[in-house]
Amino acid sequence: MALFTDTEPDPVRPRRGGGWIGWILLAAALIGVTVVALLPAPYVIEQPGPVFDVLGDVQVDGEAVPMIQIPMEETFPTEGSLDMLTVNIRGNPDNLPTWLDIATAYFDPSRAILPVDTVYPPGTTVETSNEQSRIDMENSQKEAIAAAMTNLGYEVPSTLSVIETTPGGPAQDVLLPDDVIVSVNGEVPADVTALRALIADNGTDGPAEVVVDRAGEEQTFEITPTLSEGDNPAPIIGIIVGSDYDFPFSVKIQLENVGGPSAGMMFALGIIDKLTEGPLNGGEVVAGTGTISSTGEVGPIGGIVQKMWGAVREGHADWFLAPAANCTEVVGNIPPGLTVFAVEDLDDALTALAAIRSDGDTTGLPTCTAD
Repeated sequence: MALFTDTEPDPVRPRRGGGWIGWILLAAALIGVTVVALLPAPYVIEQPGPVFDVLGDVQVDGEAVPMIQIPMEETFPTEGSLDMLTVNIRGNPDNLPTWLDIATAYFDPSRAILPVDTVYPPGTTVETSNEQSRIDMENSQKEAIAAAMTNLGYEVPSTLSVIETTPGGPAQDVLLPDDVIVSVNGEVPADVTALRALIADNGTDGPAEVVVDRAGEEQTFEITPTLSEGDNPAPIIGIIVGSDYDFPFSVKIQLENVGGPSAGMMFALGIIDKLTEGPLNGGEVVAGTGTISSTGEVGPIGGIVQKMWGAVREGHADWFLAPAANCTEVVGNIPPGLTVFAVEDLDDALTALAAIRSDGDTTGLPTCTAD
């Protein structure tokens, strides 16, 4: 026979110090998260930079001056704006953003997070990167002037000269500063863009035949390209090249503290607008980006998404001219209210502007599609 006895359980006694331990653990966790959040991350943040109207004025040495000046030729009034876009890189190998900065940028569609090594490849300093950007800007301005003049029917002879060779690169101790590039594999490059394309076409499996004019004497060298570092590696021979053109008249482009080649197309359009009657854009606000070759080909650029957001937020543009080669990045990332046209060359850009100017039907113009 089993007996059951009703008994009351002992009362639960409060655990001494239990509450304090929980608070201490929570505080420690918060401190740990804060410390991690403030640690430097191996990334940089690409974000929209300033917007500049190539038809307007810029500040140079504290004074407002026209960005594009053509002093010796007749110029015509312009309307609206042709906006060139820039990007800012937040962070560098010496001053990395924190993990908190990275987390904040992750939720902003106008910003991109990039591994620092893709923007500053190993061995590249901030100073050398800035110097390359400065040279790229100078070359893009020259090629934009050449493209505009060629489009307007002028003859523009050109030369390409070696400025310096990259330490450890294939051309080191082979090519020298002031060597004039005559040909690559028998082809004469019209500009820096064409020279890069010839080297890329050669690839890295065998040497390229590079002919230069050195102090008036032609010399031939066999140089095998290597792949560049960073995003979108391409065959290179490790030289910095400057372009020189024999222009029929002077065009001066002034813009401080902005580097890179991506404003070339907009510079060319601005020059054409100033040299031809009637506003090229019909008085509208049109933004765009893209490298330009002296023969008018429009090439891809970096930061296309950030530039589209900059065009809307700061430039208040309704229309955007994008390099066709950037279309895969454009699709799905167009800010609301912006109409984007895909252009492969200067003629495509002029065709788009003509449609905008005439308030005509732009539905037939090339756009970026998922295909």
